[in-house]
Amino acid sequence: MHRAPTSLSPESALLPSNSTRRDLLRNALGLAAGSALVGTSHSVWAQSAGYPDRPLRMVIAFPAGGATDILARTLGQSMGTHLKQSVVVENKPGAGGMIGMEAGAKSAPNGYNLFLCALTNQAIAGHLYPKATSDITRDFEPVALLANGAHILNVHPSVPARNMSEFAAWLKASDGKINYASQGNGTLSHLEAELLLQTLGVPAVHVPYRGSSQALPDLIAGNVMFMFDSVAASQPFIKTGQLRALAVTSGQRVPVYPDLPTVEEAGVKGYNADNWFGLYAPKGTPADIRDRLSDAVQKSLAEAALTEGLLQKGFVVHFDNAQRLAAVTASDRAKWGAVLKAANITL
Repeated sequence: MHRAPTSLSPESALLPSNSTRRDLLRNALGLAAGSALVGTSHSVWAQSAGYPDRPLRMVIAFPAGGATDILARTLGQSMGTHLKQSVVVENKPGAGGMIGMEAGAKSAPNGYNLFLCALTNQAIAGHLYPKATSDITRDFEPVALLANGAHILNVHPSVPARNMSEFAAWLKASDGKINYASQGNGTLSHLEAELLLQTLGVPAVHVPYRGSSQALPDLIAGNVMFMFDSVAASQPFIKTGQLRALAVTSGQRVPVYPDLPTVEEAGVKGYNADNWFGLYAPKGTPADIRDRLSDAVQKSLAEAALTEGLLQKGFVVHFDNAQRLAAVTASDRAKWGAVLKAANITL
């Protein structure tokens, strides 16, 4: 018997077959995914293109008034001009710079958080605080190398020494009874003194402070007798005669004190404590934003007035890119790790 063909309703005649449905579904999903990717790409592009659209935060690991603070505020003001947003400096002192580094490392990697680092100091602290939860190499992206800021050996005016030879003789004659100040346990200021004492073979009593701004008043008052500190922080008191400068710790003399010898020139062979500064961003900060920040730094450090102002405070401006900063970071860590081990210095 001949079976009549099955009739279709007008609605069902318009429906696709199962295979066609699958094809349409695939196409729809593909279009949706493509739209999502385009939307995401556009959003990232728009965010990067509009960066920065609010103030930036620059964390430093030392209190107001010291070399790191002076450099940060000088650079931050100029960077703000180039980025067309203000750069707010936030001081987080303590624990040899580890508190500030921790604050910087935990910040969001969105381009609005920066860490201006006394690099040599952090290289030392990384060895002295092995259980620290943050690390300058692991937890940060290098942005730009900034400057070298030499330290000076300052003594109270009552110290009977006007050069390194007389200073060494005075220390040896004092039989370990001399107090000296530092910016804090494990800081470069501390290690510079320890290295000198180790080299001379003499003891002294270490009195740590929370940065230059707290240490210098006691040095001026004669409660401690000497201290290694930045040119920037020391300079006003050297000018007034409240402190006497004996030598600089860097490998070369500083332009602002051309007649002041280096510690090595003054007779302590092999003594060199260059003090580098760098700008970092939290790990994961996008590369294009880091490039934008580096560009702003380069433009700032190319300004004659800014460079001359920093020079007068004891800094030698030395802009270089992120790769060079990473290399200096690795070099300083290796150098100071070997020094600490040889001198058997621990906290």
